[in-house]
Amino acid sequence: MSNYTLQDGISLPESALDIGAHLGFSKLEAARFAWFEMAGAVLSHYLVDQQQRFNALLHWFYNDLGFCVRDNYFSTEAADLGTCLISRQGNSTTLATVLMLLAKQLDLEFEPILLPGNTVLRCKIAGEVSYLDPLTGKTLTRHQLHVLVRGELGNAALLKQSYLKPATVKKLLTRMLHELKAGCIVSHQFEAAMECCSLLLQWHSDDVHLNRERAFIAQQLGCISVAAADLQHFVDNSPHDPVIEIVKMQLKELNEHAEIYH
Repeated sequence: MSNYTLQDGISLPESALDIGAHLGFSKLEAARFAWFEMAGAVLSHYLVDQQQRFNALLHWFYNDLGFCVRDNYFSTEAADLGTCLISRQGNSTTLATVLMLLAKQLDLEFEPILLPGNTVLRCKIAGEVSYLDPLTGKTLTRHQLHVLVRGELGNAALLKQSYLKPATVKKLLTRMLHELKAGCIVSHQFEAAMECCSLLLQWHSDDVHLNRERAFIAQQLGCISVAAADLQHFVDNSPHDPVIEIVKMQLKELNEHAEIYH
């Protein structure tokens, strides 16, 4: 893959479309055309009454355009914004992003909320705050939000107030990259998965767990020295991690493997 750098001046949908094209998951021009077409068409639903405008957007998005959850939910196709725009199918993050961007065209206040394992939208309409499930367009109660958190983290998990804090563009793109990486690993696209890790490390260089993930991916590609270097970085910078002894054993095995072949 060609060198690609995440710039400081990130924006949506441009940065997400650039990432998808760089990783080879969607065609940049086709994705841009799909976005420009929708961004222009949504303006026909600019009604004076904000609540009516909100209702019109949801009907147009889910009924007329037919946006829906992709059957292969954990795939790269579901996690790639460009593919979502073209196919009108996605996961909670890509669907939430498209709907949020269309809402912005109508001067509606939608913000992404990154719950553990799920992305939802915080909507403020006529002074009232509500939460929207981007997979269905249905309103979520606080109890339902808690159910989503418990489904991801276990029944003892709390609905922390920090979970309901709107995410920045950088945090939203970070989640997209993590979901793209997971989709790559599931489909054994290890070269693209490794690039996802490298892109994430541009922003989160202190996250040693990304180094450990990249080590696993590098090993699948047969890049033993790269994998060993990432595991050594993990050991050096996270000596008290609960999995440190397991990582040390993995590192020892990799170094022995490298000696056999060299």
